[in-house]
Amino acid sequence: MREIHQHQESSLHAALKRWYTQSTEGVLEVEVDGYRIDIVLGDTLVEIQTRNFAMIKSKLHHLVENHPLRLVYPTPLEKWIVRVDPQTRQVIERRRSPKHGQIADVFTELVSIPGLIAHPNFSLEVLLIRAEEVLIPAGSSIRGRITRRRPSWRRKGWQVTDRVLLEVIQSRVFTHPDDFQSLFPAALDDPFTARDLARQSGIPLRLAQKMVYCARKMDLVQVVEPRQRGWLYSRTYPR
Repeated sequence: MREIHQHQESSLHAALKRWYTQSTEGVLEVEVDGYRIDIVLGDTLVEIQTRNFAMIKSKLHHLVENHPLRLVYPTPLEKWIVRVDPQTRQVIERRRSPKHGQIADVFTELVSIPGLIAHPNFSLEVLLIRAEEVLIPAGSSIRGRITRRRPSWRRKGWQVTDRVLLEVIQSRVFTHPDDFQSLFPAALDDPFTARDLARQSGIPLRLAQKMVYCARKMDLVQVVEPRQRGWLYSRTYPR
């Protein structure tokens, strides 16, 4: 069985920085306008955020006023769950998760900054990846990394301690609100509800609701009729 190595920086985040600069002359970890930037690629600042756009919202809004900024978000198309013994650092179990990610998963985080996509200096890159999610018993540690949060009941006392990149499968770049039009199914009726969108896209209702919220902020859809059990929306494109 192979050994899992831990670092203070997420393995996924570190690996994505290496992947992003492997064929470029990007400079890692540069301070710009008082902020630490993951990668400076020519005139463009590249920020890799594996989750929680809300945490860097003010940073993004500040930097984008004076610099071209690319926000990179990875989502696992395929994920492997790896349970590790924290004492021996040996793999106890490795299995593939039945869940599969997709480009639309970015709306889970994009709800924090939907207006930024219209800024001429801002672009968003979504990476579909294969990754491992490393779990250890809650409260234990590997090389100083301690899980202090209460474990999820779904994981039955196990807590995520690291995420590891296996492969980047696909990249999709969004530079303008109109770039998101293709994520709405062509067969979707107009007007439609978030529930209609969820059914046609094969995504959870909660994700469809976030998708519609972002689309409203991007002026891709508008409310036709407020309803108690689900508002009706109409697409504003093609323009």
